Amino acid sequence: MTYFNANIDAMTAYLPGEQPSAEQKVVKLNTNENPYPPSPAAVKVLRVLDMDLLRRYPTPVADAFRRTVADVLDVPPEWVLPGNGSDELIVMIARAAGGAGRDIAYPTPTFEYYLTQAHIQQAGPAEIPYDEDYNLPVEQLIAARAAVTFVASPNSPSGTAALLEQLERLAKGAAGLVVIDEAYVDFAEHNALDLARRYENVIVMRTLSKGYSLAGLRLGYAVANPAVIDALMKVKDIYNVGAVPAAVGAAAFADQEYVRRICGMVVASREKLAGELRELGWRVWPSQANFLLARPADGRAEAIYQSLKRRGILVRYFKGPRLADKLRITIGSDEQNQALVEAIRQGAQ
Repeated sequence: MTYFNANIDAMTAYLPGEQPSAEQKVVKLNTNENPYPPSPAAVKVLRVLDMDLLRRYPTPVADAFRRTVADVLDVPPEWVLPGNGSDELIVMIARAAGGAGRDIAYPTPTFEYYLTQAHIQQAGPAEIPYDEDYNLPVEQLIAARAAVTFVASPNSPSGTAALLEQLERLAKGAAGLVVIDEAYVDFAEHNALDLARRYENVIVMRTLSKGYSLAGLRLGYAVANPAVIDALMKVKDIYNVGAVPAAVGAAAFADQEYVRRICGMVVASREKLAGELRELGWRVWPSQANFLLARPADGRAEAIYQSLKRRGILVRYFKGPRLADKLRITIGSDEQNQALVEAIRQGAQ
């Protein structure tokens, strides 16, 4: 006997990266957290927070955070929709626009949560393969005629970013919404925000988990035409962003100088680690994110993953098509990155 819909019984749940307990001492390079602390301005807000905020319901659209994002990005507040992490924004979009006969498309390999939401909404997943170099398959995505097309740029797990002209061609040709997931944009050389301003069917989605060092806060936002935002408002949870994340997030987002500085440090470490892995004979894909997709010289990625784990170093291994011989490695502090390289040199094979 089952109590659930057939599609829920049949689907496989999304599997997050391993989160060790606080007592475990590991070098954690598996879930793309920022190795540096959040802005001191955000920490200060948390320390002096008015406890009355905990008693009262928050504003339904996290007004303080929404206004701060609008000011920094130079868009009207009604173009911004805060979410409980960008994960919730994916859920809202799939809930509002996907469904039976309304496919959800995306290039693969990519963030598997798009597939999870397609299954939940009973939308046909239209999976379009990337080529070996992760060039965006624009024409095939257009041909899918999907109700929603998700493109992670920079993409996970590859770290590669789509060209802006490719994204614009997709926006012009797509039958439905084009969602550009810019979770890692703070480490990238370009962004697609202007496409959201110019094309009514484009949603640019971001998070404070990566560049702002606030993965534990759960806060993200989408930027889109107000007509699109209004439709998504109909399906969001009533008070989806708490008062504490909204207040702390507003302070963090306002401190753009700090974010640029720590993201610059991560990018410098990324390039250094990429070079060291290449010297060891690994293939490393060009990354615009805070992680690297890398193939060991002998392709024995799972064995290396297990060996590193025994040594207290966590990286991400995906046992799936086109990824079974590769590892995704979060950029940590220089000390953490060096521990990884030394473990590989010493035979974590």
